[in-house]
Amino acid sequence: MAKLTSAKRDSLAKSDFGLPAQRKYPMPDEAHARDAKARASAQEKKGKLSGAQKETIDRKADRILDR
Repeated sequence: MAKLTSAKRDSLAKSDFGLPAQRKYPMPDEAHARDAKARASAQEKKGKLSGAQKETIDRKADRILDR
């Protein structure tokens, strides 16, 4: 996975995030999309992410991964 520096993350468009309003779960490439799906699943299991938020992240990641 390519390194995503703070400067690169800050320069991403809102549409590059799984949760754009919060600018969380950046997905500038396929590797980050896979990582976002994994992290969203873990956070949902911990109760820190709702099922609806996880589904939003998964849909965005799936579009990037062409699933």
